[in-house]
Amino acid sequence: MNYILFDGPARNALLPLTYTRPVADIRVGILTIRQKWETYLETTTTTITEDYLSDKYPMVEFENNVMINASFLPTPSLVKLIKTLRKCQVIKSGNTIIAFFSEQTQNEINFEAYDTIDYNDTAITIETTWDIFSKNAEALKDDFALLTKDRRSQPIPSSVNCINPESIFLEEGAKVDFASLNASSGPIYIGKHAEIMEGSLVRGPFALCENATLKLGTKIYGATTIGPHSKVGGEVNNSVLFGYSNKGHDGFLGNSVLGEWCNLGADTNNSNLKNNYAEVKLWDYQTQKFAKTGLQFCGLIMGDHSKCGINTMFNTGTLVGVSANIFGSGFPRNFIPSFSWGGHSGFTSYLTKKAFEVAKIVMARRGVEFTEQEAKILEYIFEQTAQYRRD
Repeated sequence: MNYILFDGPARNALLPLTYTRPVADIRVGILTIRQKWETYLETTTTTITEDYLSDKYPMVEFENNVMINASFLPTPSLVKLIKTLRKCQVIKSGNTIIAFFSEQTQNEINFEAYDTIDYNDTAITIETTWDIFSKNAEALKDDFALLTKDRRSQPIPSSVNCINPESIFLEEGAKVDFASLNASSGPIYIGKHAEIMEGSLVRGPFALCENATLKLGTKIYGATTIGPHSKVGGEVNNSVLFGYSNKGHDGFLGNSVLGEWCNLGADTNNSNLKNNYAEVKLWDYQTQKFAKTGLQFCGLIMGDHSKCGINTMFNTGTLVGVSANIFGSGFPRNFIPSFSWGGHSGFTSYLTKKAFEVAKIVMARRGVEFTEQEAKILEYIFEQTAQYRRD
């Protein structure tokens, strides 16, 4: 069967993270949503997403296809149902479509003519940006069980102080020396060729993905995920870095999500709790205003390619778009549009010519090419987000 992941209604609520990727390529837990589905289904998937992203994330359609709502994370019971889908069948949770069968010859889908299969079990859904960190503990535990089933960890070096070592898994090439790993509150996963440097203190649930690094003396509180090729130091609590992003120095990051190719300057700190302990509000692209999160703890959401200078201070519930460059003293406002340049004293537009020069250098340092395809995506985002910038 051919499986296609579609963005669904959650896509706009997941901006700015979905400006540069389909919903399926959000990382939560250890794996991206796509990687989870492909592991369970034992096959590759393609994507229905925004037109401007379709060259990078194409859809491959066969005669018979199963479409899956990418905001749902797979479970064994849900996967079993999806594998048995037949023509004119749809799986729903309440009024929300999870998956349906489609044929290449169908121009339109009339769900009233479909047989509905109700899914009554629980499944993790990623429908807001803050779902990524607030549901990361559960997703991480599920991924740990999925990835380590019937496998044996590499030996944990004798210099490492461990609590609950049976819930610690080191992949091939992982390096850990003279660190403290406490897996009593959740598992700890160290990916291939990842490194935890000396003096680091880690409390699970925690994932350090392939080729990622915890620098000397890092303090990690679960549930935290450090994506591939990222470098992290200082203090981190309940945060997710998608990959290729750095927080390489001291400073606090809590209840936050960073996209790819982000960099936080030395001694950058974010607030994750208001002084009056009130519910945190976060910018909502759909309503064009700040929306209630229902959370008391909510920190920083930062889109791909955004960066900040040393000693940057982010207020509680700050949302930063794609390719912003933030610097200077004082707290910048808590909604920073894409391609903004500045800080507390004000912002101007960060022109794509300058932004692309930086992206080429940053990506080349990791052996990744900044392609014309990437440039076209960012040019489109620049134009689409112009309404939010004030020059």
